[in-house]
Amino acid sequence: MLAAFTAADLPEDVRAIGADCQGQCNMGPTVRIVPEETWYCQVEPEDVAEIVEQHLQNGQPVERKLHPRIHPRYSF
Repeated sequence: MLAAFTAADLPEDVRAIGADCQGQCNMGPTVRIVPEETWYCQVEPEDVAEIVEQHLQNGQPVERKLHPRIHPRYSF
């Protein structure tokens, strides 16, 4: 995941960093956007472009990838 985000066209004020366990391994790979605390789960490399474009560039979370325990209103 880190390599996919590092290779993506991130906005100037965004940087991708690796993290130790975030306690969500059963829903991994997990991507956490801070400081807003948006959590994405079961992220695959092919999801990165959508997260970058829709969320990081345009401010709209990718609802289908939001972690349902952390963002329960988006649970399916």
